[in-house]
Amino acid sequence: MTSKKITLLRYLFCGVCMLLALNLLIDYFADKTEVSSSFSRLSLRKIYKYNGTVLSSTGSSSSNNISSNSSSSNNNINSNNSLASLAASLLPMTNDSSSSTFDNSSKHNQQLELHGNSSGDSLVGNNSKNTTELPLPICQDPVIEESSPFVPNITLESLDVINDQLGLLLEPGGAFKPKDCIARHHVAIVVPFRDRYAHLSIFLRNIHKFLMQQRIAYRIFIIEQTNGKPFNRAALMNIGFLEAMKLFKWDCFIFHDVDLLPLDNRNLYNCPRQPRHMSVAIDKFNYKLPYRTIFGGVSAMTRQHFLAVNGFSNSYFGWGGEDDDMSNRLRNANLFIARYPINIARYTMLKHQKEKANPKRYENLVNGINKSSMDGLNSIKYDIYSYKSYPTFSWFYAELKISEQKRHFKCKLCSFPSPSPLKKNSKGFGW
Repeated sequence: MTSKKITLLRYLFCGVCMLLALNLLIDYFADKTEVSSSFSRLSLRKIYKYNGTVLSSTGSSSSNNISSNSSSSNNNINSNNSLASLAASLLPMTNDSSSSTFDNSSKHNQQLELHGNSSGDSLVGNNSKNTTELPLPICQDPVIEESSPFVPNITLESLDVINDQLGLLLEPGGAFKPKDCIARHHVAIVVPFRDRYAHLSIFLRNIHKFLMQQRIAYRIFIIEQTNGKPFNRAALMNIGFLEAMKLFKWDCFIFHDVDLLPLDNRNLYNCPRQPRHMSVAIDKFNYKLPYRTIFGGVSAMTRQHFLAVNGFSNSYFGWGGEDDDMSNRLRNANLFIARYPINIARYTMLKHQKEKANPKRYENLVNGINKSSMDGLNSIKYDIYSYKSYPTFSWFYAELKISEQKRHFKCKLCSFPSPSPLKKNSKGFGW
């Protein structure tokens, strides 16, 4: 009796296994075509957005296929939407953007970029009946007639929290462009930096919120100097210009101290016709312009302006002097400094310890014009130790390969004695 039960159980088990195998085969042949089609579309078609129209990486023929699929049936629309959702979930958040607006280098052009919202409007359009989309208009500068204060949030948060909060609104590397129009101004925000991580967190939280409403395309570049030499703000801004230009041909550059936050929405970070001093009225100076030729804090220049004056001088190690040297260079190139009214160009300065002043800044200023053609973009030497594209900024870790007072020029406009050669003593280099 026991052997009969065992035999019966064996036959029963074999029958169940055969039914399961048959069911799997039926499901496989029934769904084979649909599954392979979905994954082939996901792996072979890279979707890009340009001027409001979706283009396939294979060219216009693929774009036509997307349009025809979107108009054929609602089922195709739903499948495209699910494809976009699946591709978005696979998109790495730390890679550089492949959009040509922010990166012309070939190493970034092969990465996947998706734009749009959860409804999939960017893939099939707002109306599924339309097979083509009208080109987007050119963005216009916002017109704010009355006072529009911007109230910064200076609550301290970690960079991880800031990246999580703003990363979904930005493209990798701290880049942004408006979705409803084509930006007229492509602006690189260059921030010289060292050791002020609390300021950087507050700066990023506020500056993105401030700039997103200005309808410009921008990207934030943080240029950090390695330890070992006194801080050289001007040299870092030269490095920022050169490294940013490797990624995209920016229309203009805004050189921005990390401890300054704008206070008025009418203060537009667009491209000026003349070099523009942005931080006219700072709370530390009782919202008054310290002196007429000042060009420090926050300043804006077009690409052509910056090349015309050979960038900043690389001679200013320590605090002070490099902005006045730039002011002299602009005047020597027949450019003048423009400014917004004092009730618009208002900033608050985050508290920090005063930097060590450069004792040779006045001497460098006197000799600056004589050496401007040899001291600047064409003489900067540096190494990039590390680069990383964070959700809210692009970070470059740079080591300067230039030294203080490497060369001396005779002053023709003053009676200062010519400096003696540098000699090395127990405390380093000195007179």
